[in-house]
Amino acid sequence: MDIWDKKKRSEVMALVKGKDTKPEIIVRKFLFSCGFRYRKNVKELPGKPDIVLKKYKTVIFIHGCFWHGHSLDGITFHRRIPDSNSEFWEKKINNNLLRDSRNQEELKQIGWRVIIIWECELSSGSKREITLNNLIKILKEK
Repeated sequence: MDIWDKKKRSEVMALVKGKDTKPEIIVRKFLFSCGFRYRKNVKELPGKPDIVLKKYKTVIFIHGCFWHGHSLDGITFHRRIPDSNSEFWEKKINNNLLRDSRNQEELKQIGWRVIIIWECELSSGSKREITLNNLIKILKEK
């Protein structure tokens, strides 16, 4: 059972940002401080990647765990599907997964390296530090 009525839930969900989210800003600031230059949300590329590093032929997607169906075991979603309107949410998230997969495959086909960073990998200080340092290592290996 949802804690809010349909109208309130709709208002809350409408406030969820699709661009310039906190996780995206964390990654962008870190990359910039390390000397990397990038473009944001390049419309010409499949999936409009959050970060595009043309020099490294690499795109980075920063995915929200709920919206992009992050699963820790490959089966169950990392974030719980809401009890109200659960069929809608499962369908929406599954469609997002299919779209993400299709976009990533298209990017690879045209020669781009694709990196996915999950929101939960940026949540705590030590986890964030490990994730961002690993990102730099990946970018520097050509």
